[in-house]
Amino acid sequence: MSPPARDLDHPAFARIPPWAQEKLSSKAIETIKKVHHWVETECVPAEPIYKAQLEKPGQRWKTPPLVKELREKAKKEGLFNLFLPKTFGELSPGLTNLEYSCCCEIIGRVYWAAMTLNCHAPDTGNMELMAKFCTEEQKQKWLMPVLNGETFSAYSMTEPDAASSDATKINCRITRDPKDSNYLLINGRKLYGNCAWEEDLGFYILMACSDPENPNPWKRHTTVFVPKGTPGQKMVRNLTVMGYDWAPEGHGEFLYTNCRIPAANIILGEGRAFEIAQGRLGPGRIHHCMRLLGQTERAYEMTLLRATDPRKKPRGKLIGEFDSNIERLAQMRLQLDSLRLIVLNAADTMDLKGNKAGRYAIAQSKILVPDMCAKIIDECMQMHGGAGVTQLTSLPEMWTYARFVRLADGPDAAHRHQVGRDELKTAPKLREQHGAYQKRYKELCEKWGIEWQSFL
Repeated sequence: MSPPARDLDHPAFARIPPWAQEKLSSKAIETIKKVHHWVETECVPAEPIYKAQLEKPGQRWKTPPLVKELREKAKKEGLFNLFLPKTFGELSPGLTNLEYSCCCEIIGRVYWAAMTLNCHAPDTGNMELMAKFCTEEQKQKWLMPVLNGETFSAYSMTEPDAASSDATKINCRITRDPKDSNYLLINGRKLYGNCAWEEDLGFYILMACSDPENPNPWKRHTTVFVPKGTPGQKMVRNLTVMGYDWAPEGHGEFLYTNCRIPAANIILGEGRAFEIAQGRLGPGRIHHCMRLLGQTERAYEMTLLRATDPRKKPRGKLIGEFDSNIERLAQMRLQLDSLRLIVLNAADTMDLKGNKAGRYAIAQSKILVPDMCAKIIDECMQMHGGAGVTQLTSLPEMWTYARFVRLADGPDAAHRHQVGRDELKTAPKLREQHGAYQKRYKELCEKWGIEWQSFL
């Protein structure tokens, strides 16, 4: 039964299509409303405060006091860890992928809002990974501190010396310590793990090659826990993204030189890194896309305000009164609503058929949303004129994040390649289908006395 209309008479549901609204539980509806209130009252107005606190001397790589305060408040209000799937039992808020996606778009309106709710990457994916693949002892040691908001985690997979689109080429090495087989040694280079300068970061989940001679390339790699600051782990530098350092979490380039960790830090077992990675990525890709849609909606709203600003009247007309800009705004609106349908469909498919069955829908979202959102934000910058590419607006940071997501959790080229390969596999059945058309066409030609002609 559809929820009562009055329950959905709220701005949080204004863009959610009717078919998705019908699938929202009463609990989800109330949660989405609470998230909307949280972001609109605690996060959007506090954006300048967040930036000001980061700019204070010695605070650049520390979690801003504002965020710490909000994290504690979110715990008390039952808004912490909203992403947790039902497999977490009592710890889970019980939201479906579709329901959490609706929350996620609202959360995405402010880049750091997810952190206040402990729903930020890479911790969300890491927590799901640990819950799914770790032993009970490992969960107590590594998962619970992140789940309770006591520390942050990082994920380290990408390397500068290997093609990032082919993870089987990862060559950072894990070997047994020749002096004590209860310990492992890590040697190699990594990119994109969170900055070691981040004060509240506790550990890295690292994927490296442990069995290079294994004939099965999917069994050569192992995933391990590496505590931040382990001797032999060195952060070479912060990696900026389009010139932004993305403090306080940021990204780093790391060098591992005989970095020694206990063998007990292996997750699931040696050679099972790809099994872990695939179990981690599906939901995270959807989360990225929905947050990105929320951010892009904000960019669009800013542009509507610009288009109707009475102070901005080139040639005596509002910016929004020019035909070209009216069409621009219409096109952006249509694109945003189309993208939302694609991601909600992916989330619903995952709920109904599972992550594996939803692979195509997930890939479709991951390919289309970052690319199109970057283009929409680019148009928003254009309509803001010169100010649109400066720090006077948040548009350049929004665009940078959208551009980055085309690479996060796998480059879009790799996803397109997978979708294309899957489509080519449908050709034999289509050939049979079209052969049947030809056969029936010949039969109809004979019946009606029409000369048969071949067609492609």
